[in-house]
Amino acid sequence: MSEAACKLFQEALEMHSLELMRQVPKSDLHNHVGRGGSIQYISQWAGVEIKPAAEPFASLAEMQKWFEENIKSVFPDGNGYLKRVEAAFVQAQYDKIEVLAMSYGLDEIDHLGSMADFVKIMDQMHHTFAPEVKFYPELSIGWGSDPDRILSKLDEILSDHWFCSLDLCGKELAAPPERYKKVYQRAKTYGLKLRAHVGEFGTAEDVKRTVELLELDEVHHGIRAAEDARVMNWLADHQIQLNICPTSNVMLKNSPGYDRYQLRDLYDHGIPVTINSDDMLIFNSSVSEEYLKLYQSGLMTVKELDQIRKNGLASYHDQKQRFTVAK
Repeated sequence: MSEAACKLFQEALEMHSLELMRQVPKSDLHNHVGRGGSIQYISQWAGVEIKPAAEPFASLAEMQKWFEENIKSVFPDGNGYLKRVEAAFVQAQYDKIEVLAMSYGLDEIDHLGSMADFVKIMDQMHHTFAPEVKFYPELSIGWGSDPDRILSKLDEILSDHWFCSLDLCGKELAAPPERYKKVYQRAKTYGLKLRAHVGEFGTAEDVKRTVELLELDEVHHGIRAAEDARVMNWLADHQIQLNICPTSNVMLKNSPGYDRYQLRDLYDHGIPVTINSDDMLIFNSSVSEEYLKLYQSGLMTVKELDQIRKNGLASYHDQKQRFTVAK
């Protein structure tokens, strides 16, 4: 990693400078593409004022309602999806995200027609709006979705090796994780990183059990693991990376605040962690802002946060080799 980047990162934190932080290479490995842009970008394009959510959400349902009423409502013709995708790429370039993993659902592929059409459009957006970003798209399926339907489409979707990882998201544990074991086994044959949203709302044991059943490489969120030292030690021993999202966790009342964020215990137990944005159009916090919030809260030191930054940048160093083996 560049010593100049480390020095700039330290300077940005110590000066509490968002402008400088935006010049430091970072990763964003937990980003839902249709929600990954900035409120300001959408507001300027639509010519309307969109005010960020002022209070934490009581539930995922309340969060979704806010998104529908405040973001989707500015696209009256119903064709706002591609503009929101554009906003996500623009934000990544603007915030100097060097390594970007954004997730797409099956419905997003269907919305644009065939897999070939979908890939062509997304690749064009990547090269137009974020040419300096290393882009690793993620296929996302829903907790509670039909695994047989997913399996019937999976070979067609994964055969060209465009997707780099698989995620299970939505209402956590809406179905038992073993229901998706065959889907994850199939994805593994294609060399994908295996991830799942778990430990955001559930328990520490849910995190461990899901990792074991689905043979996960990484976990999106996973902060509930901090409630059990045994589980944290197990995650550390197996080097299971947690891609966490501080403001998302605070805004959904899964963390008491930045100064008491579960990251402290997870990091101290030796678990590899990364800092990410999740849904910036909802939570209104970029990756740069996440680092500043954690530092300003007194939770983490400059060196600790820089190590976390480096974790994210190194996350895909082996992906080319994995894809070559899979092919």
